[in-house]
Amino acid sequence: MRAMTDSPATGTTRSGPAHPGLRWLWLAAAVLVLDQASKQAAVALLEVHGPVELLPVLDLALSFNRGAAFSFLAGAGGWQRWFFTALAIAVGGVIVYWLYRLPPGQRRLGAALGMVLGGAMGNVVDRVWLGHVVDFIDLHYGDWHWPTFNVADSAITIGVVLIILDGFLPDRSGTVNRTGDDQAPGSPPDGD
Repeated sequence: MRAMTDSPATGTTRSGPAHPGLRWLWLAAAVLVLDQASKQAAVALLEVHGPVELLPVLDLALSFNRGAAFSFLAGAGGWQRWFFTALAIAVGGVIVYWLYRLPPGQRRLGAALGMVLGGAMGNVVDRVWLGHVVDFIDLHYGDWHWPTFNVADSAITIGVVLIILDGFLPDRSGTVNRTGDDQAPGSPPDGD
């Protein structure tokens, strides 16, 4: 479905997608596929808690997380599996709606939302089918180790950072993005 939009600067009309933000669903799907493929490879090729050194600060180390980030609620008895699944699906619904309402030209925000959505759904697939999330990336320095994570977690983190930056960085028109502002840059305020 395409919509006609007026350009106040030129007085012309152009054709564009009715909901341009939904085009970022391809990125969510790509993150989901990459996440699931990398987890399947990790399960097939790695031993649980048997690190394989790639760099002095980076190992591949297979682990299974029944909780949330940093193994939060990992030992809670099983209810957390469905709680975190429902929470991720609800957040995913909000993100899809946000993409649906995203105005044209919001590439940074669209990409960020696509990454968060794909990562969240990647971990949902694990929780539903396996009962835990597969983690295998281990960053460390000396005896200090960051909690083991996966491609989905990386995409979520990068997406959240981009969402925060989007609120502070100017868009192509030079105006600072204000999330939730449906007004096109350069248009007069409502009521004028």
